[in-house]
Amino acid sequence: MKKDLGGGSDGQRMKAVVLAGGYATRLWPITKHRPKMFLPIGETTVIDRIFADLEADDRIDTVYVSTNERFADEFRTHLQESEFEKPTLSVEDTAEEDEKFGVVGALAQLVEREEVDDDMLVIAGDNLISFDVGEFVDFFEEKESPILAAYDVGSKERAKSYGLVELDNDRVVDFQEKPDDPNSTLVSIACYAFTQDNLPLLQEYLQDGNNPDEPGWFLQWLQVQEPVYAFSFEEAWFDIGTPESYLDAVSWYLDGDSYVADSATLDNAQVGQNVHVMDGATLKNASVDNAIIFSNATVRDCDVRDSIIDEKTHIENMDLAGALIGAHTQITNGARDE
Repeated sequence: MKKDLGGGSDGQRMKAVVLAGGYATRLWPITKHRPKMFLPIGETTVIDRIFADLEADDRIDTVYVSTNERFADEFRTHLQESEFEKPTLSVEDTAEEDEKFGVVGALAQLVEREEVDDDMLVIAGDNLISFDVGEFVDFFEEKESPILAAYDVGSKERAKSYGLVELDNDRVVDFQEKPDDPNSTLVSIACYAFTQDNLPLLQEYLQDGNNPDEPGWFLQWLQVQEPVYAFSFEEAWFDIGTPESYLDAVSWYLDGDSYVADSATLDNAQVGQNVHVMDGATLKNASVDNAIIFSNATVRDCDVRDSIIDEKTHIENMDLAGALIGAHTQITNGARDE
């Protein structure tokens, strides 16, 4: 169901920015030649789940997909072939990891490049979230102030990698980006909403020499100047930046089931829990559990667990656990050649 027209702090429509400019080096080789946002989650992809939520909310009239020059063509093709009408590409002037502006820098450039003068929702294109984005926008309209999404990661060790938030009811009273010694496990995830009055502050923040890399640093700076609120949620959240987190996201989605494409071939194959086998893949005399097998891969005489096997790969007579095998790879009897 589509949301009623509304929008932000003064009744205007909103713009949305989907952050898709990362190079996902921790997921190489499966992301060496594809954006991680295109990784499949069941019948759809990580980023298409987000697009679907944004498409369904009439308060959001434009979705800017912020990516880099390296993956611009892939995103352009993906958007042209998709059913979504709102997304439009906005390309950063970077082609390599060491040229990145940082997320705050990229946001400031996008606001200037696209002449954005509306309230703005910002969400990372590699996040799998369990809440309805429309509910997040509802909360933003209620507060008429910048907001963030907060999630309890359940581990102080995990919390060290994120922005830690301390709340008084739902107002943020303290914010620490990647603390060495976190005092809680409630963190800010990469989903934010800003009023149109906040947008010029991005440039002010950067001109003052502040950290351009993570939005959390900007929120920490902004929280000192005006009220910032947290939309807390439970259920599930996955930051798909590692092979383990991708497997965990697929496992959460499949919930113990398996998803095997109709065009896949299973010949004396045992498919266990949380297995995704894609189009044209072949499993013969194989046992597979908690694994992702990409299209046109062949797995023969193998036991595969907790692993990701990329497209057009051939593995034979192997016992694999925790493996990440790149595309067009052949591994037979322990001899590997790419």
